[in-house]
Amino acid sequence: MEYICEPLLGKSLYELKDVAARLGLPKFAAGQMAKWIYGRHVMSVDDMTDISKANREKLKTSYCIGCMPPVDSQCSVDGTVKYLFPTASGKYVETVFIPEDDRATLCVSSQVGCKMNCLFCQTGKQGFEGNLTVTEILNQIYSLPERDKLTNIVFMGQGEPMDNLDNVLKATEVLTADYGYAWSPKRITVSSVGVKNKLKRFVEESQCHVAVSLHSPYHEERAMLMPAEKAFAIADVVELMRGYDFSHQRRLSFEYIVFGGLNDSPAHLREIVKLLRGLDCRINLIRFHQIPGVNLHGADETRMEAMRDYLTAHGIFTTIRASRGQDIYAACGLLSTARKEGGADR
Repeated sequence: MEYICEPLLGKSLYELKDVAARLGLPKFAAGQMAKWIYGRHVMSVDDMTDISKANREKLKTSYCIGCMPPVDSQCSVDGTVKYLFPTASGKYVETVFIPEDDRATLCVSSQVGCKMNCLFCQTGKQGFEGNLTVTEILNQIYSLPERDKLTNIVFMGQGEPMDNLDNVLKATEVLTADYGYAWSPKRITVSSVGVKNKLKRFVEESQCHVAVSLHSPYHEERAMLMPAEKAFAIADVVELMRGYDFSHQRRLSFEYIVFGGLNDSPAHLREIVKLLRGLDCRINLIRFHQIPGVNLHGADETRMEAMRDYLTAHGIFTTIRASRGQDIYAACGLLSTARKEGGADR
């Protein structure tokens, strides 16, 4: 499924100006292309009707929109929809649309598979198969049937966003730029296990919300759950975050999957309070969803509510994230395209 032309989807206004100059199109053609792509979501260069036919023919000699519709979808009993999108290299990624009252969130992927190999995550069991291009990241939005309903985007799908930072930054630029989708960066949250050097760059080059995977305040225990802890200790990541201002609209959150009998003790809660004391942040408690071959278990609702109440009472605003799409393996930690790479289940 490799492109036989260069995709226009994902290009900045500056890059579209370069396309126009290279083909001998008028300068204003760049703005026209941006309007047709990001404003009207055209499927073909031929649809750009205020560009002359002769200039559209020039464009088509080397360029295409680059959008690819999903090849499969599954709908949960709770209304969550999981889509399977193809990539130009013949791989696939999963994207999850989550409608809820007056909100509609899209959970997008940044990689095929993931290098981080977190114990509790199905994507990590798939292994790493490649970074998504800017086109492939944005295509999950561009080609989404419910695109016009979206209110929020979270980079919490397959992959570690900081491990594909250049393309993630460029995708968020297009999403927030006036020539692009013109979204507020406060509608976008980008997650990370805490790849410290890349996370520093992201915080400084973007205004999007930041979510850091915590899951345990203890070094050895977190390293067991998340091998990245060995290189990027959570204590160091928290110290890095203290250097930035999250007291206004921009939000810093810590994601905490609760494993019954492992990371839900009173001692864990005290250590979390100690670790995050004085930092303007919130915690999202997440229910664990069982994956094959992993001897971890979720905590009951009473325990999760007690954790929420303790942390909130000690100055850290804490919520329990609603679990969505578990019946179609769309919930947190369940995304994987490993079964589909060989052509099965498509």
